[in-house]
Amino acid sequence: MPERPVKVLIAKPGLDGHDRGAKVLARGLRDEGFEVVYTGLRQTPEMIVTAALQEDVDVVGLSILSGAHMTLLPKVTHGLREAGLDDVLVTAGGIIPDDDIPALMDAGISRVFGPGTTIGEVADYIRANVRRDDGG
Repeated sequence: MPERPVKVLIAKPGLDGHDRGAKVLARGLRDEGFEVVYTGLRQTPEMIVTAALQEDVDVVGLSILSGAHMTLLPKVTHGLREAGLDDVLVTAGGIIPDDDIPALMDAGISRVFGPGTTIGEVADYIRANVRRDDGG
């Protein structure tokens, strides 16, 4: 039986209305062989956790440009832990100041990708760090 592709949820938490980068990433990761689910704009942390649970994802990628990353992203990682999704790799991207990255990593974000990151860099990071139950 062939191994299923890594499943990635791309989510836009909060009131950020800009999703071009998230859509480019979703398409690029799909072209890299990942299965990708894009939640759309204006997702609450609870909505993101519910989608991750329902879709049985391996990775949650959070795209945020609004400046609310220090509030919203820890709520997502906390919600994932509460839902028993401790094994889901959580990454973030967007406009996030370098000074905020250590606190986000302490909250459970495994990596923050800034402007200029290539799709290949994101794909390579996911492949190297994803934990899967099916042996992949």
